[in-house]
Amino acid sequence: MNSDFSKPQRQSASGIIVIAAHSVFKILKATIIPIMFAFFKSTGSKFYLLIGILALIIIAIIISYLWYRRFTFFLDKEKQEFIVNKGILNRDQVIIQLDKIQQVNINQNLLQKLIGVYGLKIDTAGASGEEVNIYAIDENAAYNLKDHLLNRAMVDSNRTSSNDASLVQTAEKPVLKVSAFTLLKVGLTSNYGQSLTLMFVFFLYTIQEARHIMDLFELDQDVVKSSVLGLATLFSLAIIVIVLLFTLLAINLVRTFYKYFDLQISKHTHSLLLSSGLIAKKNTLINPDKVQVTKYSQNYFQKKLNLLNMSLKQAQFGQNKTGEELQGNTLEIVGCNAAERDELLKMILQHVPVKGKSFIPNWRFLNLPTFFKLILPVVIFLIVAINIAEVRAYIGLALVYLILGFLMILISFRRHRIAVNQDFIIKTSGIWDVTTEIIQPNKIQAITASQYPWHKSVDVGHLSLHTAAGQIRFKYGNYSEIKQLVNYWLYQVECGNKNWM
Repeated sequence: MNSDFSKPQRQSASGIIVIAAHSVFKILKATIIPIMFAFFKSTGSKFYLLIGILALIIIAIIISYLWYRRFTFFLDKEKQEFIVNKGILNRDQVIIQLDKIQQVNINQNLLQKLIGVYGLKIDTAGASGEEVNIYAIDENAAYNLKDHLLNRAMVDSNRTSSNDASLVQTAEKPVLKVSAFTLLKVGLTSNYGQSLTLMFVFFLYTIQEARHIMDLFELDQDVVKSSVLGLATLFSLAIIVIVLLFTLLAINLVRTFYKYFDLQISKHTHSLLLSSGLIAKKNTLINPDKVQVTKYSQNYFQKKLNLLNMSLKQAQFGQNKTGEELQGNTLEIVGCNAAERDELLKMILQHVPVKGKSFIPNWRFLNLPTFFKLILPVVIFLIVAINIAEVRAYIGLALVYLILGFLMILISFRRHRIAVNQDFIIKTSGIWDVTTEIIQPNKIQAITASQYPWHKSVDVGHLSLHTAAGQIRFKYGNYSEIKQLVNYWLYQVECGNKNWM
């Protein structure tokens, strides 16, 4: 592929295969149940059904070819813009200012590996954020384009291929390299909530698809239901809990190894390179100046193993031109130890933040969670238990719920803190996973200080720091101290000469 990006050019010709495969997969995913229903229910010849499927595939290939032909991109050196022209019937031109680019992802899924190309994705910030995907580009061109986009340094287009290849190897020795054994420990000690949600969604999806299959093969639903219930009675509650626990850990391990296998972080001249992935290799390059919030978390087990997980939050997106909601960029770095965390903080924030003066919440922090999360649910449960005999046997669980719930709320209160010094704002919170969020005053875009009328006499209020990556809240603090902090941060923002990106 031509590395002179000042002239409009297309993707690699292999992109036709990648785009076509992506289109065919989406069509089959949307129509697999109707196709199966038609195939098994049809009493006549299956020839016309196969012709219809083949026609859909051919149409997808033709559309992919036209998309490939009409998709071009180039760099405007004078205006410092990256311009993409796309669309078959309705032409769309996407113009991206280079200083608005906050992340460039260089990916390679299994199909791209077989073909020998890379995919390149450009993420921008702002309310009208736009994502640009280039499905097929060779390795040298991908890293050369990355160098232009992130560093805004228009490299001489007459470089030789050897010089282009040197761009791929501009990284220093990896600052962090996570081993398989570390990933094993990460998988066993984190993401329990996400895995439970995944199990629940998979369970609902399985039930829905099972109904389609029973209708397809005309199975008696009552017989199937009685067989499943009969099988369930063979297992005790303890066995079911053990099976669910092992399933949860297995999902955690699979997700962790699939996403973070061979995780490495290297420092380039003006950016950080994060690479990971078991099957689909993902390389993400970010500018540290564009990181809005730096976060790390650690639970009890991870503390014993000297592990923690980090997140780098960049500017959130709004809606694209088609009205679809775009997600913000959060880069996850798992399996760090304390020394590696400090090294990464130095790379992103120039030095390791030190906690300054700490501010704690008022005891009224406990009131609303105690009422709405403990007292109200228990009262409703007791009313139901009194009137329904089958529920009455479990009335003792209400006391257990009250004790455990209040302990969790109390832990949340004791860990809800904010620390302030001249350079950083550090928010600590959490119950099981203790989370620390760090922002610099120049990243603040707006500040909200609020107070309920009934809290004026006790001088209690709330603070919200608005950044491009979301809000950081400190609740039930001393309102006089909050107002002093607001004035101090506003003074820093007005007098400082640092940009938020």
